[in-house]
This record gives sequence, structure tokens and C-alpha cells, in this order.
Amino acid sequence: VKAALICEKSGADSIVCHLRKDRRHIQDKDVYALRKTIKTKLNLEMSAADEIVSIALKVKPDEATLVPEKRQELTTEGGLDIISNRKKIEKVVSVLKDKKIMVSIFIDPDFEQIESAKKIGADFVELHTGNYADAKNKIGRLKELVKIQKASEYVLHLGLGLNAGHGLNYENVQGIAKIRGMNELNIGYSIICRAVFVGLFQAVKEMKEILVKANSF
Repeated sequence: VKAALICEKSGADSIVCHLRKDRRHIQDKDVYALRKTIKTKLNLEMSAADEIVSIALKVKPDEATLVPEKRQELTTEGGLDIISNRKKIEKVVSVLKDKKIMVSIFIDPDFEQIESAKKIGADFVELHTGNYADAKNKIGRLKELVKIQKASEYVLHLGLGLNAGHGLNYENVQGIAKIRGMNELNIGYSIICRAVFVGLFQAVKEMKEILVKANSF
């Protein structure tokens, strides 16, 4: 909660937290405390597990972002496969929206997945930028950027809100932030790493300045 308040004061437009089934990142009490405390938007990253959905319905975040979870991973890797899990995900989207919770789905920049997100009633998609961030050279990064740009155009064409995230940092974020229609970038790890040297307030402030310069955040 203290960290979230610092982020808000330094210009963050929303606070993202991920309540995993294994509770590796945060605990249940943290989500409730954030809901009561923060003044901006609360975005709850979550799996479609019944237990977590039940908590989300009680917390009522401003936005819920559905993500995949693998027990052995350090953090979320890769987008959610809507096509293979359509019935379950569609039900969760419906239940969340019934409680007036905006729903975003974290997916790879894939046209079929984007179309599926639209069909099951999502409000936003968050495009996975991991491959772009992990590219080994400029050519590889440009290739991934073009893929994300094309996917972004399709997202907007379908009338969905456009978010993105994963692996973004102070050096690579500009390319994604400049994409037309980009609404929100969810960035955590690189900001905390920067905070080791300059403090959390300054780290968030610096990232916000980069985004404002690149786009109209």
C-alpha cells in the first residue's frame, strides 16, 4: 500500500496487482487494502480460477485483467489462450461485467485471439510485448514491433480498448507507447529495478515522462 501511494503521487495513472493462486506476489489482504486506499484505478491481474474470481467479485476492482498462470513460472509468460478455454473464460468475463468490472484479457498479438476476445465480451485486450522486449537485436525487435502494430490496428478496428505490457523498460518502451490508440502500459519490474538507485517516486516519474513524450498518456 505504501508503494502504491508513492506511485500515485509520482504520476501513475493506475495500480496493478496480481493475486496468484499460489499467493506468490501478494496476499488477499493486500488486495482489499489497495482497494480501500488508492485514489486512481485498481487493475487486478487474475486467473480464471473460481477462488480468485470469487475474491474479485468481493473486491470489485475498476478493471480485471485475465492472465494465464503456470506454477513453475516466475511471472506470467505468454498470453492467455482464449480459443482453447473459451467456455470458461467467457463465463468469467460475463460474471465480472455483471458487477460493473471492466475486463481486459492478456493475449499474444494474434488476430484469432483478438477476435475471440471481442466475441466473448472483453472491454480491452492487453497485448503481450514479451517477444518484443526479449529480441536480441534491432532487426528482431523491429519485426516484433510491426507484429504488435498490426495487432493493435485490428484491436482498434474491432472496437476494443488497447493496452500492452510485459518486459517493457526505460529503453524499449517508446516504440510501444507511440502506437496509435495505445491506452495503457502496465510496467512493474523495470521501475522497481530503477527505484533501487533513484527511489520509487523518481523511478515512476521518469517512466511517466517518457510515456508522455512518446504519446499522450
